[in-house]
Amino acid sequence: MSSAPLQNDVFLRALLREPVPYTPVWLMRQAGRYLPEYNATRERAGSFLNLAQNPAYAAEVTLQPLARYPLDAAILFSDILTVPHAMGLGLDFRAGEGPHFAHPVRTETDVARLAAPDLDRLRYVFDAVTLIRRELQGRVPLIGFAGSPWTIACYMVEGKGSDDYRLVKGMLYGRPDLMHRILQVNAEATTQYLNAQIDAGAQAVMLFDSWGGVLADQMFQEYSLAYTRQVIAGLTREREGRKVPVIVFTKGGGLWLEDIAGCGADAMGLDWTASLGKARARVGDAVALQGNLDPMALFAPAPAIRAEVRRVLDDFGPVGKGGHVFNLGHGISQFTPPGAVAELVDEVHAYSRALHEVPGACK
Repeated sequence: MSSAPLQNDVFLRALLREPVPYTPVWLMRQAGRYLPEYNATRERAGSFLNLAQNPAYAAEVTLQPLARYPLDAAILFSDILTVPHAMGLGLDFRAGEGPHFAHPVRTETDVARLAAPDLDRLRYVFDAVTLIRRELQGRVPLIGFAGSPWTIACYMVEGKGSDDYRLVKGMLYGRPDLMHRILQVNAEATTQYLNAQIDAGAQAVMLFDSWGGVLADQMFQEYSLAYTRQVIAGLTREREGRKVPVIVFTKGGGLWLEDIAGCGADAMGLDWTASLGKARARVGDAVALQGNLDPMALFAPAPAIRAEVRRVLDDFGPVGKGGHVFNLGHGISQFTPPGAVAELVDEVHAYSRALHEVPGACK
């Protein structure tokens, strides 16, 4: 791991609600198909899995957006399904269809066989983290990540993405014992996986609860949030002499902001359907907030993009001791014009600097 001092820690400080000179920005899926250089590297790799499982390729694409834009954090290039793949479920990515598991988990026997994987089967991820940290040379922090136990379980049971989640919800309602067993294994595996990323050099970590919002009330608390809370409780929270912040993002989680804010994370991501200002009014400054521009706003002309950026920043409200990390409300679209991202990043930095220069704003 590089011992280079961190040159830009604004992202980490914002997550901990410490004074910062401007609002930091990074984007979910910032290393991805909207960048021509990413597509060129993926073509050299031959497949998505080859790209993700080769530390040199993973490091290359992780750093590509930072070569284009003055982003305030890098995020490891990987996939949330690496953990169940290491459990032996047989992951592959089909063109135009997304991820598929050859061996979905649907029967009592399937569930009984589950166990947290040997971390050596995920060594390529940790090697990528260490390589990225070395190549970053302290420019910005590196974010590690994992899928939440519930979101991973959705893919494991459905065998792929789903529109109605009938298989996983059928198990949840019909065999809650099996669902809790899957979630417990996932929570143990995810805790170990994230701690190994932190050991390898990740300076913040994020849990993506992409499908938490499909659950009914009470079911969300029991089957998603409880296991997210368990993962967070088991994480290494200090490394290299400073705190390792944790971000939780539940897509569609606007109904449960108070519950999510109390799960032990340092920051809570919001999708674009929620108001940062109203969320802050509900949870106070208990956690930092991350988000939440609609990714489709990046298809508008530059002046409109900049106006939307200002609207999001204004929505968060007075800087105070709040802590805001600017991001999209979900992952960036593969069709996004790269120039639109340049407009976004520039406006976040320029406009938020003016907000933070207000006397007393960072006190």
